[in-house]
Amino acid sequence: MKVAALQMVSTPDVAQNLAAARELLRQAQGAGAELAALPEYFCAMGLRDTDKLGYMEAIGRGPIQEFLAQSARELGLWIVGGTLPLEAGDAQHVRNATLVFSPAGECVTRYDKIHLFRYDNGRERYDEAQVIAAGQAPVHVDMTDRSGTSWRLGLSICYDLRFPELYRAHAQQGCDLLLVPSAFTHTTGEAHWEVLLRARAIENQAYVLAPAQGGRHPNGRHTWGHSMLVDPWGQVLGVRDQGPGLVLGELERGRLAQVRAQLPALQHRIL
Repeated sequence: MKVAALQMVSTPDVAQNLAAARELLRQAQGAGAELAALPEYFCAMGLRDTDKLGYMEAIGRGPIQEFLAQSARELGLWIVGGTLPLEAGDAQHVRNATLVFSPAGECVTRYDKIHLFRYDNGRERYDEAQVIAAGQAPVHVDMTDRSGTSWRLGLSICYDLRFPELYRAHAQQGCDLLLVPSAFTHTTGEAHWEVLLRARAIENQAYVLAPAQGGRHPNGRHTWGHSMLVDPWGQVLGVRDQGPGLVLGELERGRLAQVRAQLPALQHRIL
């Protein structure tokens, strides 16, 4: 199955971002992708963290969700909808949520980001918990590609990448593809992004598809980019360093079986 990671440099303008996402989705579909994954905050990166409250939608309603459903239906794609802010039950917080849409335009599952990023090196400060309410549980979803092959997708978001227990939970549920839509900072991405993605692939013997924000944003933030597809042996199959664009690659059921058979590490797990 051909998949695509879509890299963006999102702005505070939702309409502008949706138009950019639609063009990348169209390119992915034209290149033969069956599944396309958007990055974290694909719909908007505001000038302030609290701007997320203004973009917030109720589940099942709103222009961002309508865009994802319509795009999936019109392009005949499975779409992993990056993240969008959904209601969290109070006026001061949102859920940072990934929605997955089938080619019929149906939202088939939702995952709320569990681990909330906090970082302070004296120059850069981030604290997602100020406006984001954490999710509580891992989520996976099954899909069938055009050949009739079934794939199990394990969902995660950005900072989740640093917590291997989440991905081991996905491996225990038989996930073949781990999704990591992200907006890593340039500082943390340069230091840790690739090594963490490859580690999650190797230790769980699964493909990893990581669409990212990659560039300088109007809010002054510089995101690392380097959207990537990694195979279950830890080999990087495709990467885009900075700027909008696609990373395309093939998932091969035979490759998964080969890696898992020749080094059955998941079967050797004790703890």
